[in-house]
Amino acid sequence: MRVSSASLLCWLLAGPLAAQDTSASGRPGPEARFRRLDLPAPTALRSANGAPGPAYWQQRADYVIRATLDTAIRSVRGEERITYSNNSPDTLRFVWLQLDQNLFNSDSRGFRVFGQDPRFGTKGAEVSVRLLKVGEPAVPRARGRAAAPAAALPYVVNGTLLRIDLARPLPPGGRQILELEWSFPFGANSNRMGLEDIDGATIYEVAQWYPRMAVYDDVRGWNTEQYMGQGEFYLEYGSFDVSLTVPADMLVAATGTLRNPDEVLTAAQRARLARARTSAETVVIRGKNEIGSSDSRPPTQDPSLTWRFTADSVRDFAWAAARHFIWDAVGVNGGKTLAMSFYPPSAEPQWKDATQYAKTAIEYYSTQWSPYPYPYASNVNGIEGGMEYPMIVFCRNRTDPHALYSVTDHEFGHTWFPMVVGNNERLHGWMDEGFNSFMNHYSFPRKFPDAPLPSSRGVQETYLKNAVSGDEQRIMSPADRMRSNENWRQALYNKPAVGLVLLRDQITSPERFDPVFREYIRRWSYKHPAPADFFRTMEDGLGEDLSWFWRSWFYTTERLDQAVDSVAISDSAGVISRVYLRNAGAMPMPVELALLMDDGTTQRLRLPVEIWGLGDRYTALVPGPRKVSGVIIDAEGLYPDVERANNRWPAAGAPSKPARASGRR
Repeated sequence: MRVSSASLLCWLLAGPLAAQDTSASGRPGPEARFRRLDLPAPTALRSANGAPGPAYWQQRADYVIRATLDTAIRSVRGEERITYSNNSPDTLRFVWLQLDQNLFNSDSRGFRVFGQDPRFGTKGAEVSVRLLKVGEPAVPRARGRAAAPAAALPYVVNGTLLRIDLARPLPPGGRQILELEWSFPFGANSNRMGLEDIDGATIYEVAQWYPRMAVYDDVRGWNTEQYMGQGEFYLEYGSFDVSLTVPADMLVAATGTLRNPDEVLTAAQRARLARARTSAETVVIRGKNEIGSSDSRPPTQDPSLTWRFTADSVRDFAWAAARHFIWDAVGVNGGKTLAMSFYPPSAEPQWKDATQYAKTAIEYYSTQWSPYPYPYASNVNGIEGGMEYPMIVFCRNRTDPHALYSVTDHEFGHTWFPMVVGNNERLHGWMDEGFNSFMNHYSFPRKFPDAPLPSSRGVQETYLKNAVSGDEQRIMSPADRMRSNENWRQALYNKPAVGLVLLRDQITSPERFDPVFREYIRRWSYKHPAPADFFRTMEDGLGEDLSWFWRSWFYTTERLDQAVDSVAISDSAGVISRVYLRNAGAMPMPVELALLMDDGTTQRLRLPVEIWGLGDRYTALVPGPRKVSGVIIDAEGLYPDVERANNRWPAAGAPSKPARASGRR
């Protein structure tokens, strides 16, 4: 950092008017504002520097699923075997699973809280999971262990949760195999999945579709928040081996690697896929003119085909199927990944570019933050507006290239949060939606540099509108506690992104911030970070106590309102201009001053946030011989100040756009 002698003198001469514990309004005073943030005490599980500790553990769930899609009655029936590994130090006598489809009926808690009509509502569906089997397989005799026959296990359904009582306690280091059979019908609901009848056929987008293990962690034990629709998911990592039996004329997109392409694809399609992986141009795998042609499906006498997919180091599995998909693909990251798009014929005018959109986004994030870790990235156009799963996303837009890129960019951005960095979305949605929206803030302009940012990608204007509405809610509030769709959008998506943009571009710098954000991804890949782990990792790498920032931006709805009240000239050992500043809002931030001097020149002065640790009023002393004749706080609008009318002194005559100082501060 290079500081001019004049700026250094300003800092040495500057001083507070007064310090206080609380303001006249009773709001938190400087000491409370800058007090060290109260975080959980570090342990051997989670270190004081924000990294997983030497004793960190987490559970694992491995799935083998066999499922059949019945298009006649629009339902899915499946059987699954879960191998659950208890890596905790605790003995477990029961386990919890998630039955998310139980949301979609008039008896669910989500129906009572959110109703039918919102995006995440039930849409009048009367759907629930029908459990056909809950048990464990036979256990053969082994050394020190008696044989045991296959047995049903007692269970209790609590809304969208299933508790299974184990026949024997599961000790630390032990494994439990569970076997379940189940079915559910598709209804009118389109919450993160669903059906769409379009172009004479049906697109099935299938997610939250199988009983999934709930997370048992060192922070809360069993995480048993109900699925109410608005909050998303928290899942264990593991492997999947999934076989999907569908009508023979359907194409399937899914999480993972297709293991039997010779059985479900034609020779031409397999050759095109191989060519696409090394191509920078989009390759059509099954074109519009091939839909309905028997040549586009492998010859078979059976009415159905079984597609088998496997995946490892993932936390979920989703899929889609349709008779009339157009399918195209392109290589990403030098062929390490194959990006693919699946869409109906009427979407082709926009979606012929969708695979290139995926390539643009994934390659940018791979270079900027961390390499995309999976071999496939599929985008499906159907009923769901925008939703993410490992290696597959659902994006609906068919009309607007800007909007299609935005949703594609956002959903594939979720690969890093929460697919790789696996936070608890239901409690801390900002740790994936907010981080992802922050990444989108920089990605979108690379594709459309002249277009305005989408409204939830770190946009100050929409945050400010919510902040002054009187209804703003804290970022730390769970998604299901948001009183309005706008509060949900701001607190989970936009406001965290605005804050991280401030932290990266103004409070610190990209050169300082970016390596630390990458380190957070590295530390917590395929693990379960909590908010404290993120805060500590950032402070550890930035070398800053950012308690004042985390507290005001994430834990409160305090607002930023900086004011310049007046300027006075004194003559004490030379001319000194006194600039009287006030923190009219409760939120502290650094102060950027643009000064117009009496000889017509301009000067920039940056004051650190710590000045507000001495009180809500501050006098900046600017040494002569030139006198300050005009002041603007944050002339370039870099900070989200809710009241800009008090940022200028005098009302007329202050500089409108002073020149930027050279170099970063």
